[in-house]
Amino acid sequence: MIELQGVRKSFGKNHVLQGVDLSVARGQSMVIIGGSGTGKSVLLKCVLGLVTPDAGTILVDGQPAATKGAGREPFLDRFGMLFQGGALFDSLPVWQNVAFRLLRGAKKRPKDEARAIAIEKLRRVGLKEQVADLFPAELSGGMQKRVGLARAIAAEPEIIFFDEPTTGLDPIMAGVINELIREIVTEMGATAMTITHDMTSVRAIADRVAMLHGGVIRWTGPIAEMDTTPDPYVDQFIHGRAEGPIESVR
Repeated sequence: MIELQGVRKSFGKNHVLQGVDLSVARGQSMVIIGGSGTGKSVLLKCVLGLVTPDAGTILVDGQPAATKGAGREPFLDRFGMLFQGGALFDSLPVWQNVAFRLLRGAKKRPKDEARAIAIEKLRRVGLKEQVADLFPAELSGGMQKRVGLARAIAAEPEIIFFDEPTTGLDPIMAGVINELIREIVTEMGATAMTITHDMTSVRAIADRVAMLHGGVIRWTGPIAEMDTTPDPYVDQFIHGRAEGPIESVR
């Protein structure tokens, strides 16, 4: 479904991605782990075409990712995204945030229909219809995250990206979001890529795990093999050890 081959990206002298090779099969939930500043978000942005790689190939269904031109909008229509900070539009009520892609562009629906779909998706993430007419500032952090998830799935995407989905949430709400993500991805048969530091999220969401470090994928494998891999980088990261090959910033 998604294939990255030798993807490189530098920002000046900062060589973020140094030859990333990664495959994500259709319907699979891939979680990418790694420390802060290792390039996880840059990797997602490269797939979406928000950042242009310096080298390498990115294929989606065997076709090059569309970064510009007439194929750009149909390409992006295949994706949904849950942003780390929610990224809701403060000036729009909740239902218009959720239905944003259904109110414009190729997937535009009549306003009443778009609202009905938004309310349905809000219910799917555990929010009542009354929330639809509130504004983001009137919601808690956990509710904002659920609205972001409802927006990510509103247009029935084939591929969903989750950027640190539990950041800023308490452990209980983080568990709720993890469970919702797993259920929704399974129900939709979507292909998912998640980046996270939260090992609880990794264990709840992942079919496969990939570790990004030093600009390359150090290890990738099924979630069941993560705890037993001999790779010292993975072992240090998943157990949160201060000592090991990954140097902490002091």
